[in-house]
Amino acid sequence: MFHLIRLKSYPIYEQLLLEEKLLRSNEGNWCVINEGSTPAIVMGISGKKEEWVDCSKAAQDQIPLIKRFSGGGTVVVDENTLFLTFICQKQLHDFPAYPEPIMKWMEQIYATALQLPGLRLRENDFVIDDRKFGGNAQYIKKDRWLHHTSLLWDYTPEKMAYLLHPKKTPPYRAGRSHAEFLCRLSDYFPDKKALIGRIVNELGNRFLVKPVSLEEALLMCTESSRQSTTLIEYDGL
Repeated sequence: MFHLIRLKSYPIYEQLLLEEKLLRSNEGNWCVINEGSTPAIVMGISGKKEEWVDCSKAAQDQIPLIKRFSGGGTVVVDENTLFLTFICQKQLHDFPAYPEPIMKWMEQIYATALQLPGLRLRENDFVIDDRKFGGNAQYIKKDRWLHHTSLLWDYTPEKMAYLLHPKKTPPYRAGRSHAEFLCRLSDYFPDKKALIGRIVNELGNRFLVKPVSLEEALLMCTESSRQSTTLIEYDGL
C-alpha cells in the first residue's frame, strides 16, 4: 500500500524535510506530489555551490539555496515545477534496490501513465525525444529507498541563468543551452490536473493507494530522526 500526500505550493525546503522524516522515521510506503514551490535552488548532498550556481546573481535576487539529503545534481524550482517522490520499503518490489532498476521502474510509471511518444529514460533524465522534462535524485539505505523527480510543467529561462553550465553533463546534452535542452510538459497536456490524475491513476492500477493529509503524515513520524537537508549561505554576497 502507498500513502499518498497531495500538496500545493508547498516550499521545497519544507517538502524535503518532510520526505527525510518519512524516509528515516516511518516504515510505510509513500508517494508525495507537490504542485509548485516558492523559487529556490536545490543541490545534491555532495554539490559545491561554486561549481553549480551563479552565487552572485542568486544572492542578489534572494533565491534560497538548499542542500538536500539525497544525491543528484542541481535544479532551479518554482511555482511551475511539479515534484513527485516515492519512498519505499525494499521488499515492496521484485527488483533490486539499486539506482538503475529504480529508474527503470519510474520510467514504466511515466511511460504508461502519460502515453507520450518519445518519452523514455535517457541516462539519468526523463526525456521526450532528446529534450529533458524530468530530473532525478535518490537516497538508498539499508531497508528503504527514496526517489524524487522534479518535472518541468513550465519554466522561466531567466531563472535557469542561476545555474552555471556544469563541468560534467550527460553526453546527449551535446553542449546545448537550457533552452535547447529542456521541454515543457504544459506543451503536451491541457492542464496540470490531467497530468497528475494520470500518474495517480497508474499508481492506483498497481497498488492500493490511501490519501493522507500532511498533518496525518507528520503525526506518523518521530521527532528524533536525523536531518541532513540544510539552507546554504552565499558567503556574504
